[in-house]
Amino acid sequence: MPSPGLILALISAPFGPGAAPAPVAAESILVSPQWLQARMKRSDLVILEIGEKPLYDAAHIPGAQFISLRAVSAPRQEGALALELPPIAQLDSVLEAYGISDNTDVVVYFGKDWVTPTTRVFLTLEYAGLRGHVTMLDGGLPAWQAAGNPVTTEVPTPRRGTFTLHPRTDVVVDAAWVSRRLHAPDVAIIDARDSVFYLDIMNNEMPRGGHIPGAKNVPFGSLAVSEEDNRLKSLDQLRQMFVAAGAEPGDTVVSYCHIGQQGTFVFFAARLLGYQVRLYDGSFQDWSARPDLPVEGERPRTAAPQ
Repeated sequence: MPSPGLILALISAPFGPGAAPAPVAAESILVSPQWLQARMKRSDLVILEIGEKPLYDAAHIPGAQFISLRAVSAPRQEGALALELPPIAQLDSVLEAYGISDNTDVVVYFGKDWVTPTTRVFLTLEYAGLRGHVTMLDGGLPAWQAAGNPVTTEVPTPRRGTFTLHPRTDVVVDAAWVSRRLHAPDVAIIDARDSVFYLDIMNNEMPRGGHIPGAKNVPFGSLAVSEEDNRLKSLDQLRQMFVAAGAEPGDTVVSYCHIGQQGTFVFFAARLLGYQVRLYDGSFQDWSARPDLPVEGERPRTAAPQ
């Protein structure tokens, strides 16, 4: 698997002829179809597809197993926050069932366009203690097939793994952590929602509108090459976007969104660039429900017709 300093030759060069090469990220967490194709037969490699099960059944990367976001999320309970990290016991059992052991390397990929569920799984695996052992396939299954690589309908039967969880408490933060750092000069808060929600133009049925004070908007979709091409933009392009959002080199980036899914794409991109990064897991569903916490940019709500 990639080690710190591994070159990103296939993904780091800016687009356009004559462009200077982008700096290499501090740690490679993004791999190309060519990289994966060359390592397919490794016995210590687990490949996980995130997406729609019928599409996985129709065609997937050889050796890949299907995993649902629900399997690695806390069970949904009435009145509780959506899409929170699961209990440790649940995570341990699920990962071992997929054949993951302490020395296993994992590649996650999306089957069609499920980018943010895939980055959410990536974050969850890092939280479990797999940092340095988990990467994401750039462009997912579409990029794999576009490169002329084979697909299959065969479903593998993994041998159960033996995994020792080492939860990383620095992967996610809560409202209290964010609130204490609203004015910290070395913390950049980035809102990953579409701008219509950031600007409170559209109501997403949250208790309040607007955004966390001081947060800058980097819509999650803007990190990809295009709506049709879900590969990440070049490192230079991504770096310019983060600096424009107030994230200077050495800053800690805190990402959030509606419920903690879209924000993981910003988390992933910031990790790729070498930032220290955290996800506010409760995100705006949590922040907006706390009347003691301030919001910025909230527009007056129009009363529903009687």
